[in-house]
Amino acid sequence: MFAPLAGRSVIVTGGSRGIGRGMAMRFAAAGCRVLVAARDRTAAEATAAEIVAAGGTALGLAVDVADEAATKAMTAAAEAHFGGIDILCANAGIFPSARLGQMTPGDFDQVIATNLRGTFLAVDACLPAMRRAGRGRIVVTSSITGPVTGYPGWAHYGASKAGQLGFVRTAAIELAADGITINAVMPGNILTEGLIGNGPDYLRRMEAAIPMGRLGSVADVANAALFFASDEAAWITGQTLVVDGGQILPEASGEG
Repeated sequence: MFAPLAGRSVIVTGGSRGIGRGMAMRFAAAGCRVLVAARDRTAAEATAAEIVAAGGTALGLAVDVADEAATKAMTAAAEAHFGGIDILCANAGIFPSARLGQMTPGDFDQVIATNLRGTFLAVDACLPAMRRAGRGRIVVTSSITGPVTGYPGWAHYGASKAGQLGFVRTAAIELAADGITINAVMPGNILTEGLIGNGPDYLRRMEAAIPMGRLGSVADVANAALFFASDEAAWITGQTLVVDGGQILPEASGEG
């Protein structure tokens, strides 16, 4: 049996939609107090309101993770409302498509700023509270794209996601003495608003490439994050967990 996480304070960046929303809802269902951070205040507050309506405790806040002042304000709000920060789900990320030759330096910088710089800033902002408590759990949402696979149009995204894993491994060494663990989940194709926007043909192709025969759900990724945040994962740090239904395993598409 797993020790309960009820009462613990959680920040979920990018928490108003997709995987982040799934994490916010899952941690709230486990009894955690959740700060839902997203660039869109209305969307963040709507997710928080849904948690509260279900009997949970949550706060919605507008946060641009690429902005240092915004991430520090985020952690100040979590400490003021919840008394501390136990868990950070550094999930915020963007994935606009642009192929090399058309991708501008601005396109590249925007993705790196949100996905990689934003991870650093969110972690950095949470460290003082976690160090005072002598413990903490950080879960970074990376991807199979970049660290393991590639996809046309996502060179900047892949670079940011691979960069996150380099950050995680060194951060794990530096934070271990403070009782803080940091790990990453690496989702495959998850059925989110962004993926649905690619159209039914794309979804069918993705399903056909997954040995388990279906796209992942946000709950599949949220459950992995919940494990990394648990007391039972206290001796696991600097690690990654692929959540992809076996997507990266075949040597080629289709059966051999």
